[in-house]
Parts: sequence; structure tokens; C-alpha cells
Amino acid sequence: MKNFPRPVLGLLAAMLGLSICMSRGQTATNAASEGDNAWKEVEKATRPPMPPAEWQGRRPTEEQVAEFRTKQSALAGDAADKAKDFYTRFPDHTRAAEARKREYQMLQFAVYFGNTNKLAALEAREQDQLKDPKLTEEERFGLRMGAIQRQVMRKEPEGEKAMLAEQEKGARQLIKEFPKRDEGYELLLQIAGQSEPDQARAIAREVADGGGSAEIKSSAKGQLTKMDALGKPLPIKFTAVDGREIDLSKMTGKVVLVDFWATWCGPCVAEVPNVVKTYQKLHPKGFEIVGISFDADKDKLEKFVSDKEMPWAQYFDGKRWENKIGQKYGINSIPAMWLVDKKGNLRDMSGRSDLEGKVEKLLAE
Repeated sequence: MKNFPRPVLGLLAAMLGLSICMSRGQTATNAASEGDNAWKEVEKATRPPMPPAEWQGRRPTEEQVAEFRTKQSALAGDAADKAKDFYTRFPDHTRAAEARKREYQMLQFAVYFGNTNKLAALEAREQDQLKDPKLTEEERFGLRMGAIQRQVMRKEPEGEKAMLAEQEKGARQLIKEFPKRDEGYELLLQIAGQSEPDQARAIAREVADGGGSAEIKSSAKGQLTKMDALGKPLPIKFTAVDGREIDLSKMTGKVVLVDFWATWCGPCVAEVPNVVKTYQKLHPKGFEIVGISFDADKDKLEKFVSDKEMPWAQYFDGKRWENKIGQKYGINSIPAMWLVDKKGNLRDMSGRSDLEGKVEKLLAE
């Protein structure tokens, strides 16, 4: 309009232009505000789930865990829908890319917790991502790992043996596709820890002699040491955090629980009341406990054992997973509870199951 010579039309055009600019600016502002508010809803919906408060300090029942999983699967599915709705409605928003990431994360959570209705959406997203030439190795690995985990979970109805077989298959795929990463070897060691002795030993030896890092080979050798330890004395000797000198070889005549644990480990903390109860009941009959702490903060450890009334000795070197005794015996998950009989021989590596009953049986020998 500004090309027309008449001033009135020029003025009308200028006024119209100003009106349009103001309208567009106001719309953009409203859209931005609407998008920001929608993003807050996405953030709220995609926050990581927290276990119920009543689970603190005690192990939940299977029914409670099942109920929690069902609830979280539905919430995660809804959160994925919110994230997708956000980047669909506000594709130019600064948080659109983040919304896509959160949608994928929530789809993973939903499927992991049992929401099979979201499986097709998750796999479709993964296939799209794998086609991206800009995908980093880390991102590609994450996609492959997620797919393997789902394949393992699909075998759950067939039992633990089928799940372990599927996990081993996936671990070997990871080693083939990502030979410079340790995760595939770590999965194999996890399988070894849940397998029959002959298979466990073969897998651990394979990893110890394989192409993994020095650290993963050390873990495999630790597992081999652990397997060889069953039925034999445990040469564990140390100065506890409270100054006591501990030597398992001098504790014959007692049944001893060697408890590999940490204050930062939720399942470990959940076991504490049961361990304390068993100690209080059976200590007068000859039951002892030796704690092997994977903590890094000595003060926190000492305060915790004092508050929870855990009077037994604690080993501490502040190295967490590099814990010297844990490394020696291939401890790659905690809690791990080992029982030593009155002759000083390691008898049970799964003391967590029916602790009191097992201790009573060993005391009766």
C-alpha cells in the first residue's frame, strides 16, 4: 500500500500494518506463554517416580511392587503422550527437542513397567532414530541396549532360564557391535552370577580371557575367586572402623554373616531391620556379623550404624565399587550376604533368603 501516492491511503496502510504487527506480536506472546505453561506440565508429568514412603526401612510385598509398577506404567504412558502433544503443538518452542527426548524416556519407562500398549510406539521411535546418520555411538548403544532389555523381559513368562539365555544372546550382540565397550561383558558376568556352577565358571573365564578392559577382566577373575571360595575358609582380615581387629580364621565356633552392603544402597538399607532382628535373636547362640561397607563417607557410615543399632564390625576403605575385599571376591551387586559355618568354611552365598532359618540351621550343626 505504501506505493499509492495518496496520503490518506498511505496513512491507512501504515495503521493497518501497525495493527497487523501488534496482532502478530500478541499472538506470538500468547503462543509462547501457552507453550511455556504446557512445558511445565510436561516437566511435572515426566519427573522420575519415587517409591512410596512406607517402603522406607522395609521390603515391600510382591503385591505392593506389582501395584506400583502398574500405576507407574500408566503414568509413564500418559507422560509420553503429553510430551508428544507438546512438540506437536509447539514445534518451534525451545523445548521441543527436549520434549522428544522425554517422550522416548517415558515410552521406555512405560514398557519397562508393563505398559504393552506403548511398545509399538517405542519401537517406531527407535527405528526412526536408528536411521539418523547423526546418531552418536552412545545414542546407538542406548537404543540397542533398550531393545535387548525388552527382549529379555518378553521371555519372563517362560521362566528365568529363558530370560538368562536371551540376556546372554543380547550381551554377545553388544560385544560384536561395540567391541570397545564393557557393557556386553558386564552383562555376561551378571549371567554368570545367576548360572549353574559349570556355566558360570565358563562364562567368567571367557570374560577374563576376552577383549574387555583391565577392570572388567579383574571383575571376572574376582568371580572365579568367589566360585572357588565356596566350601573353603575365607581369609578375610582387617581393622574395623571402630578399631577392632577382625580375622575370620579366628572366629571358628561361630556362624558368621559376611554382609557386603552400603548406606546408599536402597535394598541394603531395606534389609537392615531383618539383619538386626536376626542378630539380636541369635547372637547369644553364637551368631556374628562382619560388615563390608561399600561407602565413601566414613562419618555417614558410623552415624548410620549407630542410629540403626548395628554393633558388629565394619570394614571401610572409602572406595565404593573399588572396595578391596569386594574386588577380591567379584562382588558386583549388593546386598550380598555370605554365611560362614562354625568350621570357618563359606557355606552359602545367598544368605539374604531366609537368613534367620539358615543361621539357625548352621548353629545346630
